[in-house]
Amino acid sequence: MAELYLLTPPRIDDGFVDVLSRTLDAGPVSALQIRLKEHSESELRALAPALIDAARKRGVTVILNDDPRLASALGCDGVHVGQDDASVKQARADMGPRALIGATCHDSRHLAMTAGEQGADYVAFGAVYETATKTPKSRAPLELFTWWRELFELPSVAIGGITPDNARPVIEAGADYLAVSGGIWNWPDGPERACEAFSRLLD
Repeated sequence: MAELYLLTPPRIDDGFVDVLSRTLDAGPVSALQIRLKEHSESELRALAPALIDAARKRGVTVILNDDPRLASALGCDGVHVGQDDASVKQARADMGPRALIGATCHDSRHLAMTAGEQGADYVAFGAVYETATKTPKSRAPLELFTWWRELFELPSVAIGGITPDNARPVIEAGADYLAVSGGIWNWPDGPERACEAFSRLLD
């Protein structure tokens, strides 16, 4: 069964740690990706420790987006790298053998297999659906997750436009993790109710 992989919004305010904590308490979350794209590095360094602490208290794995060296400096459990960021090999060199390394693979079987060969711990395919969080470079068909699961043991992460209303086909297709941002933070009934709704789907 799939698990929930939560991404932060690109910009947060001083009250976000409390919102995050309540959301993490609302249902089982496997991983938190700190993805503060609209903050400077100095702001990220100031904001991240409280987010890491909130996740760690709940047994949630903490992953930083893009920057392996900063992820290591902050004491994160891992890093997620895109195709324009550090390579999987470089991320592993920067963070060591025990770190969790994830790789964006868009809709590409070749990129995913290459990431696996380089030692990635998971591959991410997307966008699955239309998303307002970012402008996707590709759309990943649901059959891609089925194909991947049938051939490889490496976990796959589905990302892009996933909400409690449309997640079931992604789960049934074989995605191991659902990476969700707007589907939690922008949910009409609030992020806690969204997390509860995902929990019911994933139970």
